[in-house]
Amino acid sequence: MNKEPNYTEAFEELQEIVSEIEGGDISVDVLSEKVKRAALLIRICKSKLTSTEEEVSRILKELE
Repeated sequence: MNKEPNYTEAFEELQEIVSEIEGGDISVDVLSEKVKRAALLIRICKSKLTSTEEEVSRILKELE
């Protein structure tokens, strides 16, 4: 069973993928899989950032 990575794990994996792609030594088949994984990781990071922003905004409103 694969658990969803937390933000830090997703961001670090995304950085690794970008480095591999920039290196240019990836076959087209592997590149396709890396791009799919990167897209998933970006969605995870975006979702976690959005939910954190909403939570911080809610907390700040409660303090007013």
